[in-house]
Amino acid sequence: MIEANPAAAQQPILVIEDESAVADFLRTALERHGYAVVVSASAADGLQQLSSGEFRGVVSDVRMPGELSGVDVKEWLLRHRPELASRFVFITGDTASAETVSLVAKAKTPCIEKPFRLQQFLGMIEETIGKP
Repeated sequence: MIEANPAAAQQPILVIEDESAVADFLRTALERHGYAVVVSASAADGLQQLSSGEFRGVVSDVRMPGELSGVDVKEWLLRHRPELASRFVFITGDTASAETVSLVAKAKTPCIEKPFRLQQFLGMIEETIGKP
């Protein structure tokens, strides 16, 4: 389990999710369990947030509309914000796609498949990003 330092514990988790109902669910669940949350509706917007803000960790959908994906976000973090690359969780509803499975495996990043149980999601967040 990751031990967050006190300053990092005050920073929000960035949730990058294009489906507003899923984003709202994730925000509510994380906030109810003590996390601060910032939501971004696209990978491009998420990269803008990451380039200018401080975050405790990132939760990102793998596939989103537009040219950029969650994998692109993870690769950007490896180059520009390596301290966040290990505090990154993918969520996806597309595990039937061999391409998505391959992308997630290549990224070597924890991934949780939609639909998921809330406790399963929160457990992965605590393991990867730390407790609130």
